[in-house]
Amino acid sequence: MATQTINTGEYTLYPSPQNQHRVLFEHQKFVPHPYALIHLPDFEFEGRVTLFSAHRVADHKMGQLVSCELPADLARFERLFRPD
Repeated sequence: MATQTINTGEYTLYPSPQNQHRVLFEHQKFVPHPYALIHLPDFEFEGRVTLFSAHRVADHKMGQLVSCELPADLARFERLFRPD
């Protein structure tokens, strides 16, 4: 079964099949590393999070978008994420 894309105007998103939630949360971080391995459980988030493969429309850059329910979780991701 094909996964549906989400068009936000800013991004075209492709949900990860590993997502436990099918929601795009308010707090988001685009990382321009389309092939970096992002294993969400490693970050030990307190709230819900989702991961998407992303195409940023403004500059046609491919990457990944992490969306978090809590701003503290986004800050944690920004602090701990290191691309491979």
